[in-house]
Amino acid sequence: MKEQDFSELAASIEQAGRIKQGKERPGRVFSYPAPNVKTIRDGLGISQSEFALMIGVGLSTVRNWEQGRRAPQGPAKALLRIAEKEPNAVIKALHSA
Repeated sequence: MKEQDFSELAASIEQAGRIKQGKERPGRVFSYPAPNVKTIRDGLGISQSEFALMIGVGLSTVRNWEQGRRAPQGPAKALLRIAEKEPNAVIKALHSA
């Protein structure tokens, strides 16, 4: 590795540490809007309880998402994005499990 590349990498790692510690603000932040769970569920043509069972969350979780009290996070958010774009693929994959 070239010395200049190594120096830039080391500086980047140090900056990441300062950001994580709250000593520095990130230069840019990426955010992705929460998926519209009701629209996705309606597109699949299933009830809230069926949807909750299908994706492995509680009925109250689906209700909270749909009513805006909570937003999907992590893997659930990713699964919902896939369901939004490829609903048949999600149905096929989850029903064959």
